[in-house]
Amino acid sequence: MAPLSTAIRLSRSPAAPRAPPSPATRLAAPSRRRRVRSVRAEAAKEAVELKAGVAVYKPRSYEVLVSDAARSLAAAIDDGRTRLEIEFPPLPSSISSYKGSSDEFIDANVQLALAVVRNLKQLRGTRSCIVFPDQPEKRRASQIFKTAIDSIEGISISSLDDVPTGPVDTFFRSIRNTLDFDFADDNEDQWKSDEQTSLYIFINSSTQDLSSIEKYVENFAGSAPVVLFNLELDTLRSDLGLLGFPPKDLHYRFLSQFTPVFYIRQRDYSKTIAVTPYIVNYSGAVFRQYPGPWQVMLKQADGSYACVAESASRFTLGQAKDELLRVLGLQEEEGSSLQFLRQGYKNSTWWEENGDQEESAAWRT
Repeated sequence: MAPLSTAIRLSRSPAAPRAPPSPATRLAAPSRRRRVRSVRAEAAKEAVELKAGVAVYKPRSYEVLVSDAARSLAAAIDDGRTRLEIEFPPLPSSISSYKGSSDEFIDANVQLALAVVRNLKQLRGTRSCIVFPDQPEKRRASQIFKTAIDSIEGISISSLDDVPTGPVDTFFRSIRNTLDFDFADDNEDQWKSDEQTSLYIFINSSTQDLSSIEKYVENFAGSAPVVLFNLELDTLRSDLGLLGFPPKDLHYRFLSQFTPVFYIRQRDYSKTIAVTPYIVNYSGAVFRQYPGPWQVMLKQADGSYACVAESASRFTLGQAKDELLRVLGLQEEEGSSLQFLRQGYKNSTWWEENGDQEESAAWRT
């Protein structure tokens, strides 16, 4: 055993010097720091550009469209917004909802929602749950898009049928499932996750489903972000209050909370004039890419959309049409009888007018 004095000297002796970093290590560290600074600078630059809006919008493909939607959604979630809306044409504008079959639109929305989920997973590591209107729709999608769903890590799927209901609703739901031959299959629980979901996306729902969406959010989502994806909410809102549909209060209480983060609503118009060519056809869109402003876009000959007006608040369709007519030089004189005959007594819908009854103005911002 060594003497105590020797042990003390050994304990006080300096540690062996560390080997100096290699030239490769010294070069790699600044390189990593430069990459981090570059990524942050690009993100800051992108945020500034989005806030300024776009002068011309012409996505080269649906892949670009989905990428823009995902980036806007990520920016809104980063800003703490939890009730969100995405709306854009799921199919090319040459295929209207009257020409295309319902299955084409349903399947297109599923594919686009999966693409947005995949983009968000890459951008933020988001664990998303896609919520279908009912169990048969969920099973159909899980069979058709099984490979695509399997390729996304952390995704789960659900349906509005998971919402707890009373005995009457449960009875009618069981009859519907029986008539639809909605039998369980081997993939029933394959895409359920025990980990906490960080985003819920509702797709392919009807006006009748809106009340169930509200209950689903209350029971399962809580404070987690919720996205109403390509539901054509303005079309669904027009049915509220009619016989057999949910009351208008559903908009004032629930739908008004949803901020549009990526929104493209296209419209085609015609106007009769007194000189050749006598009829002028023109097209435009109400556009919003969060955190940018609301914009009215005029469709150009090459298919692109050019901004003709901007606002911090949402344009009504009547206001958007007026802006298009103004820039085309086709607007009637303010207060003239021709203007009244064209616009009529009302120039907006009931949900656009009654802002004082809304619990939130988020849908207008």
